[in-house]
Amino acid sequence: MPPPPPPLGRARKRAAQAFDEALDDAELVAARAALAQGRWQNTRSLLVQTGEDWDRRGHRITVLARESYCAAWAGEWLLAEPDSADASVLLALARVRRAMRGKEKPPRVRDACRRAAELRPADPTPWLGLLLLECSLGAEGDVVRVFEQVRTRHADHHHAHHLVVAWLAERRVEAGPDPLHEVYDFANWAAEQAPADSPLAILPVIAHAERYRTLAAAGHEPADPVASGHWVGRRARQVMKAAFDWWLEWEHEDHPRRLIDLNFLAHAKICEGRGAEAAALFHRIGDHATPAPWSYPDRDPLAAFRTARATALGTV
Repeated sequence: MPPPPPPLGRARKRAAQAFDEALDDAELVAARAALAQGRWQNTRSLLVQTGEDWDRRGHRITVLARESYCAAWAGEWLLAEPDSADASVLLALARVRRAMRGKEKPPRVRDACRRAAELRPADPTPWLGLLLLECSLGAEGDVVRVFEQVRTRHADHHHAHHLVVAWLAERRVEAGPDPLHEVYDFANWAAEQAPADSPLAILPVIAHAERYRTLAAAGHEPADPVASGHWVGRRARQVMKAAFDWWLEWEHEDHPRRLIDLNFLAHAKICEGRGAEAAALFHRIGDHATPAPWSYPDRDPLAAFRTARATALGTV
């Protein structure tokens, strides 16, 4: 039997409504609700339908894997279909989440990810699970090696690049602000290597926010990002303008993780003092707020999002 649901307090309800990692994927929301009731067949159908859209597959599996009941029901599915690559990777990523919470031993979880990878060698998702684990618990060499395994299978994997940017941003924080920090080099390189229509064009904005997060946490930047000079230098403004101009021309509005990018870009525009540009982004975001980067460095993300949106839309 799956564990009982958590108590449905009012604050928990508000948080769930404000931040849903499924974003605007209604099919994922429906499959997740069915899985909570033990109906894993809906998840099987969802993943079959997803096919080799690797960014969407990674998004859907990582969102499902976050749920506390996922490991139990994915295990039931795997017992029913022992050769299912979909069941295997879902269980592996659910176990990754358990390991990150200290509830599983990492070596066993690494083995589970590798077994899932053997069942469908072209799929980057088991390696994405390993990357999540190594960025949290592994050594530098492991992160680099696993990231290359993801890129071999899908060169502009959105989630994997975001993970590496966040990981790199935490290095050499004791040195304070550094416009030549390696996270900027990596983000610029990835954006240049990606196809013209890839949302990795916005990766330099992500790098800028992630570096602010680590600098502010270490006391090198003020806790209020709007009061920081992090977004107002010449180089920063060039990065923000290039990303915003690219977004205005972008025609692929069906990317599964695009709303994450739009939240980062709206946050950057607010910090830069470009309210009109931020307003255009908030209109597109709607109610699909994401905790990052509104929580940076240690803020109430819902309050920060709502304040920024109200300011941009002129309703304060």
